[in-house]
Amino acid sequence: MQDKIILYTREKCPLCDEAKEEMAKLKDLGYEIEEMDIYQDDELIERFGLMIPVVEYNGEILLYGQVDAYTVKRLLQNCHTF
Repeated sequence: MQDKIILYTREKCPLCDEAKEEMAKLKDLGYEIEEMDIYQDDELIERFGLMIPVVEYNGEILLYGQVDAYTVKRLLQNCHTF
């Protein structure tokens, strides 16, 4: 099973656009990165409305708000078991 990262975003969100660019830098690490618009699900709006963008890995929130590739990579290394 491939490790999966979910990037929660919404439209017209400059921080989300920046987060997408940063997450694109991590594609070579072998993670599947799925983008999910929180406005597709009322529960997601309630859960993440004020936090987005949000990076989630295996059900755990790694980072939200200001997302940068370096921090995400470091956090992934800390939670990945070898």
